[in-house]
Amino acid sequence: EAHEVPLSKVFGSDFDFVIPEYQRPYAWEIDQVRQLLEDLTDALDRDAEEPYFLGSVVLVKTLGSPAAEVIDGQQRLTSLTILLAVLRDLTSGDELRREIQTLITEQGSKALNRPAKPRLRLRARDAEFFEARVQRYGSVETLLTAGSGGASNDSQRAICANAVDLYHTLSSWPEERRLALLQMLMARTFLVVVRTADLNSAHRIFSVMNARGLDLTPADIFKSLVIGDLPDGERATYADLWENAEELLGRDDFADLFLHIRMIFAKARGRRELLKEFPEQVLSRYLPTKTAQFVDDVLVPYANAYKTIRDRTYVATERASNVNAWFERLSQLDNNDWRPIALWALRNHSDDSAWLDQFLQRLERLAASMFIRRAYTTPRIQRYVELLRELETGRGLDASSFDLTAGERNETVRHLDGDVYLAQKTRKYVLLRLDEALANNPGVVYDHAIITVEHVLPQTPPVVSEWRSSFTDDERDQWTHRLANLVLLNRTKNSEAQNYDFATKKSKYFTGANGVATFAVTSQVLSTAEWTPEGLSERQPTLLATLQKLWDL
Repeated sequence: EAHEVPLSKVFGSDFDFVIPEYQRPYAWEIDQVRQLLEDLTDALDRDAEEPYFLGSVVLVKTLGSPAAEVIDGQQRLTSLTILLAVLRDLTSGDELRREIQTLITEQGSKALNRPAKPRLRLRARDAEFFEARVQRYGSVETLLTAGSGGASNDSQRAICANAVDLYHTLSSWPEERRLALLQMLMARTFLVVVRTADLNSAHRIFSVMNARGLDLTPADIFKSLVIGDLPDGERATYADLWENAEELLGRDDFADLFLHIRMIFAKARGRRELLKEFPEQVLSRYLPTKTAQFVDDVLVPYANAYKTIRDRTYVATERASNVNAWFERLSQLDNNDWRPIALWALRNHSDDSAWLDQFLQRLERLAASMFIRRAYTTPRIQRYVELLRELETGRGLDASSFDLTAGERNETVRHLDGDVYLAQKTRKYVLLRLDEALANNPGVVYDHAIITVEHVLPQTPPVVSEWRSSFTDDERDQWTHRLANLVLLNRTKNSEAQNYDFATKKSKYFTGANGVATFAVTSQVLSTAEWTPEGLSERQPTLLATLQKLWDL
């Protein structure tokens, strides 16, 4: 069975949610929770009668029993519980606080000898922590001083970080607006609850919902609007052009293309479903009198540009390799927010390779800085929105949105001069760009199935080893994870070999059949006679200066 259920009933007596032990832990980061709140805020500010859907949850649940194993939907249910707890602890009125608490914890009954219990129980290793730090009455406020103290794993640290971030954001809202958000959550926010009594059936449903079938995409709907609006004599021709573009990119990338085109035209972050925004913000400029022009001037050129960027197949009489190298670097980032900018540039300046080379260099500098600083989605996209607006006015290489402020430059350098290895999402990108600069070989692409970032001075050297005599504990704390102590390898990690003394490590781990002498940053280490704190003190500013010059910091 599948039903639309308002949150007032989702967090009610009909459901007793339990996260099974085999499920992955809670993993949403601040970015996802901020996005959830932003989406809810947008819904709050729109039509007061319009329902807002938060997607679906899949449960193993027998009819008539509240017990519900959550097969899909843990991240949303947990994040919504955190949001309710924050709203509870920010509310000044005792009556409303108690009312919100009933959404989080089912009230007990002395008459029935029934204890109070949370409406959502996480996996055993996190359940007690979540109940004490979030679900318990008044508990979120203690996180403001305690922070993530007591958190024993990444899931618990994420719970703390998300609760504190939501608290800081919502504490700046007037009481009336927080109440309006709560009322919207209860009255017109829905989940589609999919229920089955059998675990195998639940997993089949989850698989079908997430991995199978070819439901109509927004692109399919837009095709029917555009092709259906053409005269009979043109429909077959333009249907072929449309389908050729889709085949060129494949179904998934073709669907993404419409998101990027919407961004280019609207120059604003998406606020509603693409199905609503794309016809309003893009197609309305072409339908009904310029329908063919949309296919000729927008869809086909941007599809070709997308393929060129994705496959790094730009062709020109000069600087083509430079342009493709910028596409290669940008593709290594963990987001595609830069892509509308690159698409615009290629669509409008494909015949000027020198201009593209300079433009993409500026784009990569901006994107890399935001990547290294871990700028969140909202400010990151807003920066690209401002850039698109400047591009529309005729500015290009001189667009001020490319420029990094002194604070942004300093913050980027601070991250580069810190514990680079611990920044798991950015460390390989930083080392590969450093390697390019050291090799003086811009755009070099290594054809290795595996590239890893590794330490020279090991993270945990044996008690009896050369490393313990060469470095004090304080010196190891200072240098282990910093740029000067890191190299690139084209091999998987070997826990035993990582701890070799320096000479042995060079000969057995950094070279040989499985070695990496091809990396410039690693070759520098191979030519070094000894590895000492003094040597790292000299190496660190040199490498940092190389990156500062590379990105004009």
